[in-house]
Amino acid sequence: MLSVWLGFFFGLLIGSFLNVCIYRLPRDLSVIRPRRSYCPHCEATIAWYDNIPLLSYFMLRGRCRRCAAGISARYPVVELLTGILFAVAMYQHGPTADGVKACLFAFLLIGLIFSDLEQFILPDEFTLGGLAAGLLLAWFIPLHDETAPALLWLVGVDVAGAWASLADAALGAALPAGFLWLGGSLYEKVRRREGLGLGDVKMVAMMGAFLGLQGTLFAMIVGSVLGSVMGLAYIKLTGRDPATTHLPFGTFLGIGGLTVLYGGTSLLGW
Repeated sequence: MLSVWLGFFFGLLIGSFLNVCIYRLPRDLSVIRPRRSYCPHCEATIAWYDNIPLLSYFMLRGRCRRCAAGISARYPVVELLTGILFAVAMYQHGPTADGVKACLFAFLLIGLIFSDLEQFILPDEFTLGGLAAGLLLAWFIPLHDETAPALLWLVGVDVAGAWASLADAALGAALPAGFLWLGGSLYEKVRRREGLGLGDVKMVAMMGAFLGLQGTLFAMIVGSVLGSVMGLAYIKLTGRDPATTHLPFGTFLGIGGLTVLYGGTSLLGW
């Protein structure tokens, strides 16, 4: 139980840093230079006592202490969500390597969900950096997907242990991302306009490195269905033109990834 509470409080702190990443990375700003957190309206440096996760937002009543400009509700939402997901990861896996890996994956997905939702940008720091991390971790923390070893066995190649896990991560990254890129390219050739950004392809590759092929395909199904339903509802309610309305597909993919991360075994079995 202690690990769950520690995961929650640590998640709040990480969520505070994640808010900085969500604001700065899509704008090509450094998360460490030239200074610490500041108000985007008056650019006043935020004091440490105004930067306490969750607590400061409510003490300030959602406004900057200096200029009284409104603070986005995204800040406490991200902090609380990160804290909860870290706590759940500790509850499911305990303070183990699998638990730490789940927290890292949740960190990446939350960052991508809100970056795409706000700016329609999926930063490479999350996607490509996450892809590298997922492939590296697959060597040390088994994936248990077993699709890649089975396919390799059919062609006479027998892999096991760390190599099997790495093969699953590589296949999970390459195959769904490759098909997504191909579908986007065909759509662009037929419709003469971009239907899918390269950031979505890189995000799927990152998810594949963490989830393997089966989990990534299921996450894409969840994300696609959710995006279709919510997108159609949004277009219907706002009266927008479906042909020109841009939707944050990465946000829905991220929700699909979180769904698999926290309920994947039972959902895939069902």
